[in-house]
Parts: sequence; structure tokens; C-alpha cells
Amino acid sequence: MQFSNSVPIYLQVMEDMKREMVTGGLLAGSRVESVRVLAARYGINLNTMQRVCSELEREGLLETRRGVGSFVTGDWERLSALREEMAQTLVETYLKGMAGLGFSRLEAAERLSGEEGDGGQSAGSQRAL
Repeated sequence: MQFSNSVPIYLQVMEDMKREMVTGGLLAGSRVESVRVLAARYGINLNTMQRVCSELEREGLLETRRGVGSFVTGDWERLSALREEMAQTLVETYLKGMAGLGFSRLEAAERLSGEEGDGGQSAGSQRAL
């Protein structure tokens, strides 16, 4: 995993693990590798990985069972809500980025649906570069 310097590493690892949870890479109710194994896999400090797991547990996404290990929550509703939250964040990021380029919400939506009809030159986007 390539880390960005602009976001704390633990947040980037959390996002990656959340993505794995909502896409099926980490199945609901499944056992998660040990903190040591996860730290080695991500190439991060053990304390950083412990923070990731603690935060995911605080958010209700991981459950720790003493002497057994950590497990992805079996709460399908929580995982579904997480998926929707992540999707909404992506949509908002896209719309803000398109607005920054001068596109209206409608023009941004047309780009997504491939209904540009006018060769990609909507009335609002016909300006000199």
C-alpha cells in the first residue's frame, strides 16, 4: 500500500480495512489476522496498527474476544451503513472536484452516465482554457 503524506497513516489503513469489509475481502464475522501480522503486511509500526484496530473496534467494526482474537462485526446493517457512507463520500468528492472545474451537478451527472450528447461540450463548459 502506498501511503500519502497528507493523511495520517492510521487513517489510511483504517480506510483500506473498511473498504475490505464492505467489498468482501474481510467477511462479516470472520477472524482478522493478529495485530503483528497486519502491521507487517501494511509495513507499519505495531503501535500504529494497534491504534487502527482500537479505532475500528470503537466504531463497532471489529470485535475483540479475549484469548481468541479480533473479528469483523457480524452486524450486516452496520456494514451496509458503512458502505453507504463510503459511497456518499466518493460522490461528494467527485461533485466538489467537478464544481472546481466549473461543471454543474447536472453536467457532472451526465459525465457519469455517459449522456454527454454534445461531444462533451455542454453549454456551461464551453470556455477558453
